[in-house]
Amino acid sequence: MLPLNHNLQKLVDIARKDKKIAIGLMSGTSLDGLDIALCRFSGNGLQTKFSLLQFTTIPYDDTFKQEVKAVFARRDADLEKVCLLNAYIGTYHAELVLQALADWNINPKTVDFIASHGQTIYHAPKRLHKQAGYPNATLQIGDGDHIAVKTGILTISDFRQKHIAAGGEGAPLALYGDVLLGSKAGENRILLNIGGIANLTYLPGDKDYTKILCTDIGPGNTLIDAACREYFNKPFDEDSRIAYSGKINDALLSELLSHPFFKEIAPKTTGPELFNLAFIKAAQERSNTLGISAEDLVCTLSAFTATTITDFITANFPADIKLFASGGGARNIYVMDSLMRGLPDVEIQDTAVLGIDPDAKEAILFALLGNEALCGEPIKIGDNPTVLMGKFSFAG
Repeated sequence: MLPLNHNLQKLVDIARKDKKIAIGLMSGTSLDGLDIALCRFSGNGLQTKFSLLQFTTIPYDDTFKQEVKAVFARRDADLEKVCLLNAYIGTYHAELVLQALADWNINPKTVDFIASHGQTIYHAPKRLHKQAGYPNATLQIGDGDHIAVKTGILTISDFRQKHIAAGGEGAPLALYGDVLLGSKAGENRILLNIGGIANLTYLPGDKDYTKILCTDIGPGNTLIDAACREYFNKPFDEDSRIAYSGKINDALLSELLSHPFFKEIAPKTTGPELFNLAFIKAAQERSNTLGISAEDLVCTLSAFTATTITDFITANFPADIKLFASGGGARNIYVMDSLMRGLPDVEIQDTAVLGIDPDAKEAILFALLGNEALCGEPIKIGDNPTVLMGKFSFAG
């Protein structure tokens, strides 16, 4: 029998380790920065044991943000720019990983693998693109080979493509990590992540996997942040100061809530391709609210995010649930206060009480998916694709 080449042998050796050190990378649609989570895993599947060793978010500079925005969620993006950014982002993320490891005084050779989400630049489920003959699709750039070669660490990336190939929409992938790390017998739970888009996973206390639901709900921070950038030259509404300085415009809120997406059957996915400044302007035109103040607009958009979440939870889940929030929106005081008022019977906390840093949750998720790709087996969860996800890139 011929021996395995050195890369495959190393892959087998890592997969067989009792404990693995992994880095999870997440770069969201808000383009705040790269989340880097250093994790330790043992076991796999429902026997997974996890600990977060280090976490940081390294902010992106304005130049990087503008480069990505040149192709982000644009149907008319420059193909050469997409090609160049694929390599550039992979190399840049590798540099940030090495920077974080140096700050933590950790030798890269002690890290078993990197699991990288990449940078989403377009998400196109069939419901959104409506082009006959074409399937669900999504595109994340930031090539895994560049990360692997630059860091010298095995890299697993491009997780969403397998999900789509197996019949899913490529999102939300929080389902798999939420089931493995967030379930508790006898307690109905919702794990709510409010990033650019808000998504949740419902975990029934009886652990009946046929009842689990993981779905996007609608906009999280994306519209609020877009309005803050457009009208206040601010990346986000710090401490909800802008929202609290305005008032809700009922006509605009009603028009925003009337979009057909909110009547579609879950599970469903969406993104900034739908929820963007053009979406806001069209709703203002239809509701004759183009003249409202920028403060009232941000307030109304904040209420819109909270209302879509509250309405979805009220319509779909039992009252005896506990909700655990994560993502940047979990720090949005206006949104969280609105959720507490709109869901008075629901106990709301952040995921820190589960041992999961709410800021690190998505980076941890991809590290977990990487661990499953190495040594797990597909888990059947309702009608979701029963697959292992991720593509392997060797360092040499």
